[in-house]
Amino acid sequence: MPLLGTDHSILVKDEAPFFRSLAELDDWASKPSPKLGAVLPYTPRRPVPGPQAHQGKLLVCHDYKGGYTESTSAHGYTFNFWPLCDSFIYFSHHRVTIPPPGWSTAAHRQGVKMLGTLIFEGDGEADCLRLLVGRLPSNVTGSSAGDTLPFSPYYARVLADLAYQRGFDGYLLNFECPLRGGLEQTRALTAWIALLDAELKSKVGPHAETIWYDSVVVTGQLRWQDRLNSLNLPFFLPSTAFFTNYTWPAHYPNLTASYFLSLAQASLAQLRTQPKTLNSVYVGVDVWGRGQHGGGGLGSYRALAHIDPLGLGLSAALFGPAWTWESEQDKPGFDWQTWWKYERLLWVGPEDEQGRPDVPEAPRREGEPVHDHGPFEPIANYFGRRAPPDPLDVAFCTTFCPGVGNAWWVEGVKVMDKAATGGWTDVDKQTSLGDLVWPRAAVTWEAENDQPPRTDVLPTATSSIFFEDAWTGGSSLRLSFSCPGSDAEDAFFRCLWVPVQSAALSSQMPYHVTLVYKVDAQEDDAQVEVDLGLSIKILAPDGKAHHNLNVSPVSTDQAIDLPGGWSRTTVQLTLSADQCELARDGVAIGLALGFAVEDPTQSYKFSVVLGQLAVYPAPLTAPLSQTNPKVLWASYTPGTAPASAGVLEWETAASLPTLPSLSITSPDDPIPAWILDYSQRQTPAFSYFNIYVQARTPLAPSVPLPGQATFIGTTGLDGRLHRFFVDDACLPEALQGIGVRFYVQGVTDRGRALKWDRCAFVDVQLPK
Repeated sequence: MPLLGTDHSILVKDEAPFFRSLAELDDWASKPSPKLGAVLPYTPRRPVPGPQAHQGKLLVCHDYKGGYTESTSAHGYTFNFWPLCDSFIYFSHHRVTIPPPGWSTAAHRQGVKMLGTLIFEGDGEADCLRLLVGRLPSNVTGSSAGDTLPFSPYYARVLADLAYQRGFDGYLLNFECPLRGGLEQTRALTAWIALLDAELKSKVGPHAETIWYDSVVVTGQLRWQDRLNSLNLPFFLPSTAFFTNYTWPAHYPNLTASYFLSLAQASLAQLRTQPKTLNSVYVGVDVWGRGQHGGGGLGSYRALAHIDPLGLGLSAALFGPAWTWESEQDKPGFDWQTWWKYERLLWVGPEDEQGRPDVPEAPRREGEPVHDHGPFEPIANYFGRRAPPDPLDVAFCTTFCPGVGNAWWVEGVKVMDKAATGGWTDVDKQTSLGDLVWPRAAVTWEAENDQPPRTDVLPTATSSIFFEDAWTGGSSLRLSFSCPGSDAEDAFFRCLWVPVQSAALSSQMPYHVTLVYKVDAQEDDAQVEVDLGLSIKILAPDGKAHHNLNVSPVSTDQAIDLPGGWSRTTVQLTLSADQCELARDGVAIGLALGFAVEDPTQSYKFSVVLGQLAVYPAPLTAPLSQTNPKVLWASYTPGTAPASAGVLEWETAASLPTLPSLSITSPDDPIPAWILDYSQRQTPAFSYFNIYVQARTPLAPSVPLPGQATFIGTTGLDGRLHRFFVDDACLPEALQGIGVRFYVQGVTDRGRALKWDRCAFVDVQLPK
């Protein structure tokens, strides 16, 4: 995100954010388009264990104000409940909707597939036909007549190429205009869907998806069925999944399940269709409530109760969850924090267990029976939570950033403040918010030395996204504790366990877990001393944490060593095969909080602020084996009118420690001359790059230290790995028209910003 700049992706033809017609798509296909290197590739999560594999899944279709609304100069809507979600559709009403790079990266960090949309509505009938016959020729041509409407693989290839180039995982196929060719056209369309699916799986990967939306039927008529039946079954067979319309009566989910189970699976296998299970059917739920059973909004749980993902096994497709923003944005006092409270209520429930809202009953259809849906339930109660991908495959690093902020910090130092001008939104910088602390942290007493559990009243804990301080990025996670007094004999010192984040780990592999944090123990008159350590437990199927895992300290940086009063602690963890079998639902990374008070009979408060949590493979213990990443060089190309933005580009590399001498004793020495980890796991990738600028005048050609340079933005917004657009909006006015030095600082996927001696710079004379 050029935090102080502009989104320039629309200025480059081969980076059009969407296509309004197939003709525009043809134009894109006629030019070379390198793959966007900064989009994190999709990595699957650990397979769901046992019976849970047959439970229903969640698909989210965002549809927020037509899409493409994120601004680098304002807070905007973002989606943050990825652990509940299997696939996400970026939706708009353009012919081909391409997920913005940041959205794809945010989804892939959590092991969620990101899909675009291919839609035909209104005047889209001509393009519906063109989709099948392929690119139109520029010359007069002809061929022998065929018996039926031909279907060409041309657009299947182009759409798959587009998904590969932009780094997303497939398409929602939304045909909401009649197909005048009737049976001939619909039959050809089903064959074309199979071509598209094959092209996607070949170019994007076997995980790629084509999801058919319940709209036209086999006759070509536009007739939403609200369920799976024989009129839309032929479109489902070549697709990976089916998305029903949402105006269904209460008995339709069961009717859909019964119809699916009546299908002869052996016969379907002989047709070589995509493998189908009951959770391949997504029952549509419109959060806006347009014809939706239960009324949508906070009443969406009523629809989910009939879909019954955990019991019946149907999946759900949640359409328009940005209702929480759009329905509230015009009310007095609306801001990001009030939205986040409302958003959390819909997804994970109220902060206070007693604070369930009363949701008015929705109007019933004529003749519809009364259903007792019970009190409000959050969406999370209907789906299993999934841990992110194994850090062996994708290093896990969170700065607890929801994709919006008011300022920007680099390792404890605030380098930019935009609170007065509306803040910023950049989904590329979104990370996990701690999937185990919402709607509230699950505080328990931590037993020590086989002592019996304490009987004191537990402290209460609240969780909040904290925009006022951060280690790296725009926010941190604040856990606030309120402790009642206790007259127990041993109440002077007590210890809490607070789970923060789930993780899926492999057996016999050493991991490092690093936490950056600070403690504020002076919120009350009571004197509290707080000692914090990392603690990791096995997650049980009921979601509770049991079985402490042994961790060994690696390093601890005290607050005095880190800017802004932050501390860092790192531990090493290795799961045995038996422990890994117990941890099929993952492990919980959390805090062991010991606290001592002068007068335990008095109530008191304290808080802990978490700035960063990272999990990654432990480096080899062999000496001289660790590589050090660096930015190798940087260059600058001036812009030309009318798009006058200059372009910074750079390359990265890694270096090895100096080898003092060869240790080979003879040609038959079985010990290698040196030991490296050739899996590349020990060379961190880069998540993004910070860009700085500094004046360089004839009177001061040597320039001051880079630590005094001005931060102007980060990469990621346009999906390019080693590129940053520089224009007047990025630069302080005093620097325009003079000589400057640009610095490029890498931030690794483990959350470390490179030291200045491992960064690159380039000297430039800026135009006036």
